Amino acid sequence: MRSFVAGTEPGPRLARLTVAVVFAGFASVYVLAADGVAEALLPLGVLVLQLGQVFPRWRRLRGPAALAAQAVLATVAVLVCGVSVGLFGLLAGSLLLVSAWPAAVLVVAGAALVQATRSADALAVIDSTIAPALAALVIYGLTRMAERVDEVAAARVRLALAAVAEERLRIATELNEGIGRGLDAIERGARRAMESAVDAGATGPTIGDVAATARRCLADARSAAADYRALSLAPEVAAARALLSAAGVETEVRIGHTEPLGSAGALLATVLRDAVTDVVRQGTARYCLIETVHRDGMVRLRVTNDGVRTAGAGVEGLDDVIDRMAAVSGALRIGLDPDGRFGVEAAIPATPPAPPPPDTAYGLSIALLGTVVAGFCVKALLLVPGDLVLPAAACLVVIAYLQLRSVRGRHPYALAAMALLAYAPLFVFGQDWLGVGGFLAGPLLLMFRWAVSLPLVAVVMASVATAAAAFGLPAGAVVNYTASTLVTGLVIHGLVGLARVVKELQDSREEPARAAIVQERLRAARDLHDLLGHNLAAILLKCELARRLADAAPERARAEIADVIVMAGRARADLRAASGDHREMSLEEEAESARSVLAAAGMEVRLSLGHGPLPAPAETVLATVLREAVTNVLRHSSARSCHIASEVSQGVVVLSVRNDGVRPDAGRGRPGSGIGNLTARLAALGGELTARVEDDGWFRVRAVLAP
Repeated sequence: MRSFVAGTEPGPRLARLTVAVVFAGFASVYVLAADGVAEALLPLGVLVLQLGQVFPRWRRLRGPAALAAQAVLATVAVLVCGVSVGLFGLLAGSLLLVSAWPAAVLVVAGAALVQATRSADALAVIDSTIAPALAALVIYGLTRMAERVDEVAAARVRLALAAVAEERLRIATELNEGIGRGLDAIERGARRAMESAVDAGATGPTIGDVAATARRCLADARSAAADYRALSLAPEVAAARALLSAAGVETEVRIGHTEPLGSAGALLATVLRDAVTDVVRQGTARYCLIETVHRDGMVRLRVTNDGVRTAGAGVEGLDDVIDRMAAVSGALRIGLDPDGRFGVEAAIPATPPAPPPPDTAYGLSIALLGTVVAGFCVKALLLVPGDLVLPAAACLVVIAYLQLRSVRGRHPYALAAMALLAYAPLFVFGQDWLGVGGFLAGPLLLMFRWAVSLPLVAVVMASVATAAAAFGLPAGAVVNYTASTLVTGLVIHGLVGLARVVKELQDSREEPARAAIVQERLRAARDLHDLLGHNLAAILLKCELARRLADAAPERARAEIADVIVMAGRARADLRAASGDHREMSLEEEAESARSVLAAAGMEVRLSLGHGPLPAPAETVLATVLREAVTNVLRHSSARSCHIASEVSQGVVVLSVRNDGVRPDAGRGRPGSGIGNLTARLAALGGELTARVEDDGWFRVRAVLAP
């Protein structure tokens, strides 16, 4: 499962960085307009204290003392140094963040009073009232949205952890009700057999019952493992790659779907197994491509190879799949491609994800964006002469609509319309329209990468400065309009960008949970197959051997029954591991167990272990490889000899399991899930697994791992 830690994944980091950039843009307006060092440093001090509300590591900059310091710095800057009253907006925003909204209102009102003492122009006073109010809203809204992004990201983590815990409980309940009871019956039956071993006639039927129970448990374990694997194609892809590699077929895999697949996974896994088995069975292919695509609500699996085939050729085993595909509105195509390659293509509807629960964060972000855009539009209208207010308002309504629409994605035509509305009205409204350039800068920052958007924004700022100079405005006004263009763009970028982040996180809220459930089920399937399946197969073998020896060699029969009791205890531990309890395994113990089981099957066993101490994860995975290899020796060969060896060479551990008696069709059957499971286990630790017939006719499983 991918690790999601609140505050460390890209969403929260991007949110805080966006907020910091917007706040820095606010401060830059006052720094650029400063006439001295004090006028520049005081706004920077206010900014630093403001950033304490954004970054968790700056918590010492929060609290009443920090708020008082910010108030002092803002007041001195405005009243003593003559900085614009808009700086009070940062202080008002901080007050809103601590729910002191009456104080925030008083600060905005104070800004209006200060401006009234500086200018008798009523419109200037109104503008100076709107500016700090908008700044306060932006400060409050962006900070709260960044916090909300953190909360949504944390909720994803909690949801994933809860999903894993719930899935483990469900798996444990299922396994204990079925396989767990069977293991209890095996142990009770074996103990009764030991107690009644004095009467040889009574031992046979009792052990026979134990063997029948073990056979049912083994079938249940394999069935459960198959069900758990059905959500994902990953194990089948790994098994297919291993089978093709063993047959000398170069394999390329391209994965383009998203897990989990749900019921589609089981059906596509069947198609993949049969298609790959056919490639190996034909024996003429040198290259095979396995690819999946998830598009338009369909998951497509395609297996193509360059083997020699005739038109109209089929694939053994896929006849019954056609009806199953049709039953779920899927399709299956088998035949030659235009390039002459033989392909099997299956398409099936993907399981739609559950809709995310409703959340108010996204609605809040849109409301905040709309309020701020409306405020900017009102500020722009204050500068327009009375006879041009209506056409200016019409243009601004279109601009506001385009800004709100930009939340849903990139719209090149909307950007073109925005550019037209930013520049064409200059010929009608003159210098009063210069402030609209910021509405163009915001979408540019959103639509392109920084390497492209920043130069484009610089061009917009340069064009605003050039137009302001052409209108004959003084240098201070030119700088103010240019800086305001950047600040407006950053505000729009921040509001729209955070709204998108919130939307994406909400839409994908259940994604980590679904992925966690898939990984948990795959882990349970691997443990059922690799661990519990091996022990149950060994128990079944011991029971059959004890039943055959009951009359001829009662003492040996009792020894085999004693082994069954021990193995039943180990199987119970395997069941707990499959249910989610962590369990470490010993390679030495597994090797001795393998020697006992193989010897019981009448094989000559040669054991040579030279690996030395290993880290627990490495030893556990190698012990699991050994279990699966021994199980395959028992199930898939008529071996008389088996050699198990381990060694360390140049810091790399190599485990090798070799056996004779390889069947003629070895390497041409269906790819088993065991090889896929082991490949995935080793890959998780950076190891590799090969399984193939060697030149001397022996079959070898070889695991290589750097502990």
